[in-house]
Amino acid sequence: MSLTRGAAVVLLGAAGAAMLVAGPVMTARGRKGRAEIRTELGSQAISFPQAGLPGELAVHAGQKVRTGPQARAYAELIGNNVRLATGGRSYAEVSAELMAAGGEDEKLAALRQMAFMGQTLRASLLNAYQAWQLTSLVIGLGALLTATGAALLAASTALVSGS
Repeated sequence: MSLTRGAAVVLLGAAGAAMLVAGPVMTARGRKGRAEIRTELGSQAISFPQAGLPGELAVHAGQKVRTGPQARAYAELIGNNVRLATGGRSYAEVSAELMAAGGEDEKLAALRQMAFMGQTLRASLLNAYQAWQLTSLVIGLGALLTATGAALLAASTALVSGS
């Protein structure tokens, strides 16, 4: 076996072995992260209303929020409710109105508080959705690393047998 071929065998074998170790670890970490998201969302005891959901959210009626996609859908429900309550204004816009009114308008103060809470809850749910998306990426990359590692080890073995 030539020096170049020997080096290729060692490099392919080492890279393949490293990927075969790293891939399942990544996949396991992604699955663990996903389980943590499910647990945290479950502990919040968030459920979609049984009725009255907009058309695109009606498929979630009565369901508990336990996954990233469900968290995103519920965040949209909250966003819709906040927009309806504030007439499409953001927390910052309502707050500016309250300050312009001297800060004494009780209705605007209550609306500002509601907008703040709604937007904060929406952001938290969107964070859960983003974390869910990251776990999908980690799981997918783990599977890809595992498959690539196996292919590199097979190529390394083929180089050894072909000498």
